[in-house]
Amino acid sequence: MKSIEVNNLTKKFGSFISVDNISFNVKQGEIFGFLGANGAGKSTTIRMLCGILEPTLGDALVSGYSVMREPDKVKQNIGYMSQRFSLYNDLTVEENINFFGGVYGLEGKKFLERKKWVLNIANLNGKEKLLTGSLPGGIKQRLALGTAVIHRPAIVFLDEPTSGVDPISRRGFWELINDLSDNGTTVFVTTHYLEEAEFCNNILLIDAGILIAEGNSKELKTKYLSGSILEIECERLVDALDILQKQDFVDETSIFGNNIHININDKYKNEDAIKNILTEQNSIEVFKINKIIPTLEDVFIHLLEKNKKQ
Repeated sequence: MKSIEVNNLTKKFGSFISVDNISFNVKQGEIFGFLGANGAGKSTTIRMLCGILEPTLGDALVSGYSVMREPDKVKQNIGYMSQRFSLYNDLTVEENINFFGGVYGLEGKKFLERKKWVLNIANLNGKEKLLTGSLPGGIKQRLALGTAVIHRPAIVFLDEPTSGVDPISRRGFWELINDLSDNGTTVFVTTHYLEEAEFCNNILLIDAGILIAEGNSKELKTKYLSGSILEIECERLVDALDILQKQDFVDETSIFGNNIHININDKYKNEDAIKNILTEQNSIEVFKINKIIPTLEDVFIHLLEKNKKQ
């Protein structure tokens, strides 16, 4: 069953096309990753799907409601959490929960049950009177998610929800996301952290408003990368990168932390060729060369470079 059906959705701001004629479907209960660089069109797409921003062309059905014709119905049947957590820092924890419960029309026993649930997942039992602005980022993040789904929506949109949060808190947050999905909630999430996308059932990549790839993590790695990936640990990364970019056996290069990743083609012979070019010809010491399993980041960089050339 489809939770979201997007049909030729387009958004223009004057002559600038932010989202360009995109179509895709999201299944009920899946964790759907929507990835792209800053300015790719992710947030604009989410705002259209939430009924906040009117499309220029096309339409989408969210929980069966048209974002063009029934935006208010859409808003009533979704949850939304932005990278700024969507909370009021000058209100207490309890006041924030009460506010969002009221917005979604919860009252009586039903509201009290959901309020208790939000406090539990945020680890804030007994701390209801604390100012929300005083909470650590990870706790505030869990509270924000709780208030976004306090009304048990069928779909929740999470726009860069873990931005600026420490890795341990991010891991705990994704456990909550998995719990929501296991209970039938569709989770539509954007993230800058490509390792987080590994947790998604399906992933869509967008660049400059255009969809460039779709699939789960394994499918993206096998379908879109034909060559092997080598990881090189060496001195003078920037110089080495510039040299390797010019070699005929190298299709793509990128820096990953303190190492270089190169996508090699069938002209590549062996490690000695790299050591000869870097060490013997350019006095750059090579410490290690390993063939590695490609990451989503490797796939992402490859697809972005390919899209630029088209």
